[in-house]
Amino acid sequence: VGAAIDMGDEVEPITSRLVLDCMGNASPISRQQRYGMKPDGVCCVVGSCAGGFDKETNLIGDIIYTNTEIQDKGENGKLQYFWEAFPVGIGREGNEPGSSDVKTTYMFTYLDADEKRPTLTTLMDDYWKLLPYYQPSIKDPENDLDVKRVLFAFFPTYRDSPLQPMWSRVLAVGDASGIQSPLSFGGFGALTRHLGRLSDGISEALEADCLHKDDLAEINAYTPNLSAAWMFQKAMSVRMGQNVDPKFMNRLLATNFDLMDQMGIDTIKPFLQDVIRIDGLVGSLSRSFVADPFFMPQIVGHVGIPALVDWMGHVGMMSLYTALHSGVTPVLKPFVNTMKNERSRFKWNRRMEAWKFGSGCDYILPKDKVVNTEL
Repeated sequence: VGAAIDMGDEVEPITSRLVLDCMGNASPISRQQRYGMKPDGVCCVVGSCAGGFDKETNLIGDIIYTNTEIQDKGENGKLQYFWEAFPVGIGREGNEPGSSDVKTTYMFTYLDADEKRPTLTTLMDDYWKLLPYYQPSIKDPENDLDVKRVLFAFFPTYRDSPLQPMWSRVLAVGDASGIQSPLSFGGFGALTRHLGRLSDGISEALEADCLHKDDLAEINAYTPNLSAAWMFQKAMSVRMGQNVDPKFMNRLLATNFDLMDQMGIDTIKPFLQDVIRIDGLVGSLSRSFVADPFFMPQIVGHVGIPALVDWMGHVGMMSLYTALHSGVTPVLKPFVNTMKNERSRFKWNRRMEAWKFGSGCDYILPKDKVVNTEL
């Protein structure tokens, strides 16, 4: 008994005990399972890799940067543009910072999936128009830049993630499962973070023959910190027809990033790497309320009461998962390791992993890293 992939009439089918769907958010298997479902969010990205930038200032990158207010696109709705940039060609073959004029720059925005939203062509036109304001060393992109490649794409994401298997012996991983953050939309980082967990879970599933869809669902379990991240995506986008202060997004980012920076690297680094932990979340939110209390009603009005209530439920589950990982797992794990029933051992291991990853406790904080030094 197993799975088979039909390769056509003239080719023998490929058979396997388990099929791993690693085909990204455009996976035909995931699309079949999500058939008829409208994406809950979309990240549209345009950008380029080009030479011609000022070498002396081409030293560091930006992860998320804004220098404009919310853009009003008329019938296409309102949106906020964000930027990121990375120097290219330094750190390799001995090239020092300041020696390369090549840089990758992206402009992106968070949208809903309304059909009236602007096209990627419109965003690309805005990218070339606004690039000189973001990178002042460039006055005329057409003449000043040596364009090496151009990127334009959109990434859909769904609140119903990670994707629970609909069929036995088929498991979606990476972007195909929706494990990527609704903020970064970067499935590679999400996959590498979960690689050890997925490898262990898949190996145990094969060893214990836990290949039914209900068993495989334990590998793609509910993760409250991923669901909680939706609030940030909601706060950084503007719904169709929504009236909002043009400075709202810049005020939101300035307040929160300033506070996270003050709280130190143990708070801001996990957030920038798409790991939300209850300690950093509660600490930054409480401080932001104290720092700008009159801004809180605007935030609530922007995201809406239903979304806020839903988010608070996920935050509560983050707290529970943190407590379970810290208090229950150390006691339970020795008993699980000695279980004779492979199926029970498989399920309890997956539950403990869900507590760990769903609370962000898999992330090793800088303060907890052991630095080995030779005396």
